Amino acid sequence: MTLPMVVPEAGLPTRVRIHEVGARDGLQNEKSSVPTDVKAEFIHRLAGAGLTTIEATSFVHPKWVPQLADAEELFPRLAEVEADLPVLVPNERGLERALALGATRIAVFASASESFAKANLNRTMDEALAMFEPTVARGKEAGLHVRGYLSMCFGDPWEGAVPVPQVVRVCRALLDMGCDELSLGDTIGVATPGHVRALLRALNEEGVSTSVLGVHFHDTYGQALANTYAALVHGVTTVDASAGGLGGCPYAKSATGNLATEDLVWMLQGLGIDTGVDLGRLVATSAWMADHLGRPSPSRTVRALSHKEQ
Repeated sequence: MTLPMVVPEAGLPTRVRIHEVGARDGLQNEKSSVPTDVKAEFIHRLAGAGLTTIEATSFVHPKWVPQLADAEELFPRLAEVEADLPVLVPNERGLERALALGATRIAVFASASESFAKANLNRTMDEALAMFEPTVARGKEAGLHVRGYLSMCFGDPWEGAVPVPQVVRVCRALLDMGCDELSLGDTIGVATPGHVRALLRALNEEGVSTSVLGVHFHDTYGQALANTYAALVHGVTTVDASAGGLGGCPYAKSATGNLATEDLVWMLQGLGIDTGVDLGRLVATSAWMADHLGRPSPSRTVRALSHKEQ
């Protein structure tokens, strides 16, 4: 394939690490559970396409996320996958389950807004941070890599705008308790490029290095790629994305889900930025999963390239 034509831009990173979230953040939003065999095959295929970080599952209580209730059954089937396989843990019990299966990378999930913390965690922001502290500490003691997800960084469905200093405070708290990296989440997809740059600058001013930051955008208002580009200009080299655009947001009825990994790879290839991903194999993987889910992929790149192959 000769397209996209590679036209590099000065000042951008030469390589980006894609943190693939389709198997966890994407599939947990499905109305019905996907069979464990299909999940395992999906993750194997994603690794075969060159993705090196694939979020595998979540060790939350099955009552809250029944779509991922098979974590104990799924994770052992991934032993031969040549990729980092982080898992989400909500508390110490979730950490114990992950450790028992040999997980080496975990993630905790905090909020930049009080309303979302109460809705999602039934706690205030500070109470949620206090809950995560022993989990992060035990994870670090066990030699695990710990990621901190921070949702509602750019807007909240109940509160509206979320002040940048408020986001910075929670980011600083997560790093101070031992998180190795942070993922800045635009949970309802309302961010714009100037807002992205403003938050990244504010974090730098408070001593947070760009090297520990990743970005996680939703495409509710069609801004995910524009926001990603703004982050790249600032020097961010970790971008979360979901194969085939899987996933959505229960708080924004018009949300179209996560940034599609294929759309991200198309843009990065055009900019001459290395990802290590084979776009053709990735598109085939997402088309395969779309068939299992019984609906077309929302990814524009998947649709365009799949149509050309027909």
